[in-house]
Amino acid sequence: MSLKIDLNADVGESFGRYRLGLDSQLIPLISSANIACGFHAGDPGVMRATVRLAVDSHVAVGAHPGLPDLVGFGRRTMDLSLDEIRDLVTYQVGALQAFAVDRGTRLQHVKPHGALYNMAVADPRIWGIVMQAMARLDPSLILMALAGRGQSELAAMSRRHGVRVAYEFFGDRAYHADGSLVSRKLPGSVIEDHGHVADRVARMATEGRVTCIDGSEMIITAHTICVHGDNPSALALVKAIRKRLGGSGVKIAPLGSFLGDPPDTRTGDDGGR
Repeated sequence: MSLKIDLNADVGESFGRYRLGLDSQLIPLISSANIACGFHAGDPGVMRATVRLAVDSHVAVGAHPGLPDLVGFGRRTMDLSLDEIRDLVTYQVGALQAFAVDRGTRLQHVKPHGALYNMAVADPRIWGIVMQAMARLDPSLILMALAGRGQSELAAMSRRHGVRVAYEFFGDRAYHADGSLVSRKLPGSVIEDHGHVADRVARMATEGRVTCIDGSEMIITAHTICVHGDNPSALALVKAIRKRLGGSGVKIAPLGSFLGDPPDTRTGDDGGR
């Protein structure tokens, strides 16, 4: 059986008259679209148009809920209770669900944005509260979460809430040996050579290994690769990754086509790839 991996990008991040990203060119090249839901970026019209573009491009639709911080693009940490986080995730995912239904489709996944994602990596209780919200809205939804950091705890939460988890790899970001991402404030945190990024992605997909910033080797399991849609070179990077994966015998496909069924909370079965 051929290897499969998902290629996702953060899109739908324009707002009103402000345009961000190259969605019309990028979306047809990916397999899963993480669509902003109006809190850190996006608005109802952008959400509607982006869902339509994804559906017309045969790309799976997912919600990209963020913190209520348009000025900071959702990248500034906020002091929020778990109840507040559950409510803001429910609100945003529910809004995008409505646009998906209006277009005759359903959401495949949820990927927290920016600071909310980083807060969950630092405090796994946030992953749990996000899963709780997802399970109540649609148990078939898949959560995208960071590969290489806290995966055993996430697997336990997955079984408890009956929500599938897809582990995400950032090909253009440097990793520490503990599986955490190197801070953008440090030199070498972002890898700009597209050929090198494509090679890292292909090696991770075929061998399950990645070289960390200190030169050590880390074993990693990931189901999806992230490309940031607001990156001016996103198109060139996606094309390089697609070419390298194809040459390595790896097929790009949406998560729902290979991740397996949701875990059965009665048996503890956590599904599979």
